[in-house]
Amino acid sequence: MRTGPSSDDAHDIVYFKRHTEDDPAQSVPGRDALRSWPVTVRAKANAVLIAVATAPPKRFAGGGYWEAMKGEMSGWFEVRIDGPGRHHYRLFCLLDYNAKGEEKPLLVVVAGRDKPFRTRLSDADYAEVRLLGEEYLKRNPRSIG
Repeated sequence: MRTGPSSDDAHDIVYFKRHTEDDPAQSVPGRDALRSWPVTVRAKANAVLIAVATAPPKRFAGGGYWEAMKGEMSGWFEVRIDGPGRHHYRLFCLLDYNAKGEEKPLLVVVAGRDKPFRTRLSDADYAEVRLLGEEYLKRNPRSIG
């Protein structure tokens, strides 16, 4: 007997939308980042998201484009795209199997960052992404848009 979404199911791709109590403008950090990137990078990132969501994620052979994160980012996944000028683009994602009212599990795009070649994102960048993830998880039904 099935009780809810399974990690074996195809996932729906959704974007975390900030709640009015946390951000009156209700920004969508992952979508906002993605829309600011070059067209070729956006196309590749969207193709990776679709491939991962339909695989489903645990069966997707990442090829360097979809990676489970480690350390303080354990539980997070990263879409990794290299763009023009060897600039790096990252989408930070969570997998959600507990979202109320959803029939499928969710691949949630929480935030995005980009960085020059051979540089690292700062600890503050990662901390901000984790805070956005906590904000997403604290409400159920989820705030998505």
